[in-house]
Amino acid sequence: MDNIDDILLDAEDKMSKSMTFLHEQFSGIRTGKASPALVENIQVPYYGTPTRLREIAGIATPEARLIVINAYDPTALGAIEKAILAANLGVTPMNDGRVIRVPIPELNEERRKEMTKVARRMAEECRVAVRNVRRDANEHIKNVQKNGKVSEDERDQALKSIQKDTDDCILKVDAVLKQKEAEIMSV
Repeated sequence: MDNIDDILLDAEDKMSKSMTFLHEQFSGIRTGKASPALVENIQVPYYGTPTRLREIAGIATPEARLIVINAYDPTALGAIEKAILAANLGVTPMNDGRVIRVPIPELNEERRKEMTKVARRMAEECRVAVRNVRRDANEHIKNVQKNGKVSEDERDQALKSIQKDTDDCILKVDAVLKQKEAEIMSV
């Protein structure tokens, strides 16, 4: 990339993808009611290939506190059950040979605090990813300037722009985290 605009657009796109990933992760954190998002992205070893649960099974929530997983291939039920247990979601799946039922227990105060810590860790990972994007973009911009393709003023302007995008993205992460914490802690 020899163009500063391309570097800026690429960095902005990567930061946006980090935010999208954080939203997906947050949808998997349970708040006391059943949601297919809790289990749909769990990786299940299916014929030796890690596959998302939503690709090999139908997921439904017939009741507020129950998730029902109906595998398209009944031989995958055991692997699905093991994957849910390994995901450490604080739920215990029940396999009856046809479907897997995942009852969602009421969250107690201690479990709510644990889920809040998990959310904070995910948010921090997103912040780190955004900062890494900033670092990479800054290096690209400095290399372009060293190669004589842009002036120092253009470089400085681009670095300021990257920093502003980074600050904006981190503020969004903090806002999303605050909202998720409030959602988890509400009874």
